Amino acid sequence: MIQAEKFDTPFKGRSLLTWVDYTPEEILQILDYAFLVKKQAHAGEVHQRFLGKTIALIFEKRSTRTRSSFETAFGEEGGHPVFMSTDDIQLGGKESVKDTARVLGRMFSAIEFRGFKQEHVQQLAEYSGIPVINGLTDDYHPTQALADIMTLKENFGTLKGLKWAFCGDGRNNVARSLMVISAKLGIDFAIFSPKELFPPKDIQEICAPFAQASGAKIEISDKISVVKGADCLYTDVWVSMGEESLKDERTRLLSPYQVNKDLMKATGKTNTIFMHCLPAVIGQEVTSDIFEGPASKVWDQAENRKHTIKAIMLALI
Repeated sequence: MIQAEKFDTPFKGRSLLTWVDYTPEEILQILDYAFLVKKQAHAGEVHQRFLGKTIALIFEKRSTRTRSSFETAFGEEGGHPVFMSTDDIQLGGKESVKDTARVLGRMFSAIEFRGFKQEHVQQLAEYSGIPVINGLTDDYHPTQALADIMTLKENFGTLKGLKWAFCGDGRNNVARSLMVISAKLGIDFAIFSPKELFPPKDIQEICAPFAQASGAKIEISDKISVVKGADCLYTDVWVSMGEESLKDERTRLLSPYQVNKDLMKATGKTNTIFMHCLPAVIGQEVTSDIFEGPASKVWDQAENRKHTIKAIMLALI
């Protein structure tokens, strides 16, 4: 008979709103959990570590990978995920985020939030009394960043001393999260972006002491030379959710930053890999030959979303 197993961790009861709040050692410990659960999944092992547990999945923004990862990972472990869109609950409408948090905290084991405002996920964590996981806000996408780190380590066997470059909109939540986790773990991180879309000073100031402690080098430039030496080129869509009206302007600004053969060649390396958090618009931020080519690791990234999210939930819940 399958029984619930104990998964004792030092993280139980904590929330994950951004990797800013975690030490390098803590991030690497959760990454180890991810490698463990991926190995178990590929071996066909069945575990019931969330038996009797429930999680509220709040989605203001649509999702393929985040929703699929949370629902399947939690359900396979014997838990019960409950999906809630803005059509289903009163979050921030008739009912304040604070009051919603206090209600859900009485009924669920944990909360996942994927939406717009970072302050909303912070309020859920502050008032619910249960672990809250940031599935994406306009400011941060921590679960994506951990899956990307996992993919990087799978390909190179190490992390510290590697270099990757984010090409495109340097202000977006993925770029910010990659900057944070890179600064924490000693990975050199470059942003190749037009000056108009450089990351704001606040995130640079947050990351500076982490990078100094780990030895990571953070570079931000609109010059192609910034990608030289990159072990990985990373990109995202040019138009983020909620910014559809800016499509023409973004296309004009970002066309020179497309990941293509020439940009891959500019790294000066023959083993540079390509990553994309998906969904992708082929022919805009990346050409088809790169996206579908041997350097592309996008499907490994997508799979690793599930393993890293399961690891995060096991750690916190």
